Amino acid sequence: MAATARAQGFKRIFVSEQDAAEAALIPDLEVIPVSTLSALYGHLAGLRTIAPFQPSEEEPAPLYVPTDFAEVKGQEHVKRALEVAAAGSHNCLLVGSPGAGKTLLARALPGILPEMSIDESLEVTRIYSVADQLPPGTPLIRQRPFRAPHHTISHAGLVGGGNIPHPGEISLAHRGVLFLDEFPEFGSRVLEVMRQPMEDKVVTISRAQGSLTFHANFQLIAAMNPCPCGWFNDSIKPCTCAPSAVTKYQKRISGPLLDRIDIHIEVPRVDYEKLSSERLGESSSAIRQRVEAARQIQRERFADLIHSDGGKGNSITCNADMRIAEVRKYCKLDETSESLMRSAMSQVNLSARAYHRLLKLARTIADLAGSDAIQPVHLAEALQYRPKLMMG
Repeated sequence: MAATARAQGFKRIFVSEQDAAEAALIPDLEVIPVSTLSALYGHLAGLRTIAPFQPSEEEPAPLYVPTDFAEVKGQEHVKRALEVAAAGSHNCLLVGSPGAGKTLLARALPGILPEMSIDESLEVTRIYSVADQLPPGTPLIRQRPFRAPHHTISHAGLVGGGNIPHPGEISLAHRGVLFLDEFPEFGSRVLEVMRQPMEDKVVTISRAQGSLTFHANFQLIAAMNPCPCGWFNDSIKPCTCAPSAVTKYQKRISGPLLDRIDIHIEVPRVDYEKLSSERLGESSSAIRQRVEAARQIQRERFADLIHSDGGKGNSITCNADMRIAEVRKYCKLDETSESLMRSAMSQVNLSARAYHRLLKLARTIADLAGSDAIQPVHLAEALQYRPKLMMG
């Protein structure tokens, strides 16, 4: 309401004391905190003036404290994949047997994500305000959201809805991470309705009275076992599933949905030597510096496009947001890379969407390396993250 008032030219707004800190986030707007209606009357009648609200300088407590990557033993190739995912806001699927560390790795991801800009913070705060989920004492959400709904969630709970439409988990994860553990256990209808928001970065809920549009520019991180028992292709424990059961389980996730996931990575079990080692891995803060540097390159690249959507929240801020026109402009390949892509297209049978997503991913890998152009080595790494045929 404060944002709308400011957009319509109002300079001053009267709100309840409890909401003053939240309303004061909107720049160039004087906020008067009102405790009672009689106090408001006294102020308007000139009997007792209420002083404008002064925002506190204190930092609010974080909504979520991620695991440090230094505490995750082994899994260096998975950490690298998550670094690439964070650098370009790419969707990622972790596949591995139970206890391999998929959930731990996913929950460490927020620790390497770049800080939100003030515009992104305001977008996210607005969604939480509408959903009545703004934590007390946190007028502005500065930390990227991390949402991890259970697989029993309803269609309306994930995407949004209800008689009076409310934002769902995909909107509450706007500018942050939506983590879906036990990916195939989610209802197929629930998963399929995510396809459109994953492309458009918004979700529209239609009712007889009209339609509402919520932001939904989230980064999907999904985790799954390779089969119902969880031990298919495991190096030690044998799988007890019939081949048909494995295929049926994997096919619970449709091809079009998998096509929208840029990074597919296998998470193997960690051997005893690595688990028992006292040696710590690279810290989240060190990885975050590289991610921030790559995002800065992207911010400069898309400087003219960041606010080009009129405040709708689906402007281009990172490589994953690129549309076909931007891919054509910023993801040019040299002759060697063209040849590599041509042979990959024929061997892996990539769709047009997968082709463009592959180029975006290669662009992010090049940004992490500080390279102006996409080199064959960057494209080769991007191809490594394409889904493998598990049954093959």
